[in-house]
Amino acid sequence: MCRGLASFPSSCLEKAKGMRVKISHLAQKHEWTHKHRASEEKVLPDLETLLSNKVGLQAFQWFLRSEFSEENLEFWLACEDYRRSELNQLETKAQCIYSRFINSEARQEVNLDSETREALVRVIEDPRADAFDEAQQSIYSLMVKDSFPRFLRSTHCQEVLKTL
Repeated sequence: MCRGLASFPSSCLEKAKGMRVKISHLAQKHEWTHKHRASEEKVLPDLETLLSNKVGLQAFQWFLRSEFSEENLEFWLACEDYRRSELNQLETKAQCIYSRFINSEARQEVNLDSETREALVRVIEDPRADAFDEAQQSIYSLMVKDSFPRFLRSTHCQEVLKTL
């Protein structure tokens, strides 16, 4: 009943061998890609991990500067500094953040919705430690959705992964 592979024409056998080699090659390539992505995700699974790593943060800053889009990260870092400031420094730092990032004529204006902007104008008059929390979270979300994925695909990220 079954006569084995000998009954197939030699051209079919050659094609089958060729396909086996190609499938084996694709399987190896898929395995390497999966392992590479898994190791990348272990090292830099999210933006929070990147920002807490000194080398990662510096590479992310360089990447954003190369794209002329560092204002979001600079704003986020300024908000972190503001939150850790002494009460007697809040007013000065709030004014600085507002003039540098929020004001419509700011040289590093960040992309915030009008409601958040208006709320910040009111908060600047009587600053609290959590004054920029909502705006900072909004900018963080923008970085997670936009600049962080681009960074992960960049050569800057590959250099970070080599050093870690």
